[in-house]
Amino acid sequence: MTTLESRIHAIIARPHLACLATTTADGKPWVRYVMPWATADFVLRMSTYLDSRKVDQVSASPDVHLTCGVGNPMCAESYLQIEGVGSVSASKEDRHFFWNDMLSELFDGPDDPRYGVLMVKPYRIELHTVGQSQADVWEATPA
Repeated sequence: MTTLESRIHAIIARPHLACLATTTADGKPWVRYVMPWATADFVLRMSTYLDSRKVDQVSASPDVHLTCGVGNPMCAESYLQIEGVGSVSASKEDRHFFWNDMLSELFDGPDDPRYGVLMVKPYRIELHTVGQSQADVWEATPA
């Protein structure tokens, strides 16, 4: 992992509040709060109701954008702008992998038929660092 990748991973690997932007059926942006968690491969995962508006929007237009990293608005912190491709999974494997006790407030367990996992695979991440005028940019290697 490069130094830039390590700095990015340090932000997305911890629980945090983020803003997720999708596109509505009529081409307008729609933003909501989510709580993503990322693995070492930078894939961000967040819980969702399978019948939610965001699932419909991601299914129709999978390009999404996340802004995350600031834990305390009273303290200047580095943050990320993430462009990626979203997908939704209801597989038992993905739901059990992502499941945590905080989700028990929303769902009846990892096998609740309403529960799904929204995954975002980034293709571009900008790391905005306090005191630095230009972002450091990470881009996925083309497959």
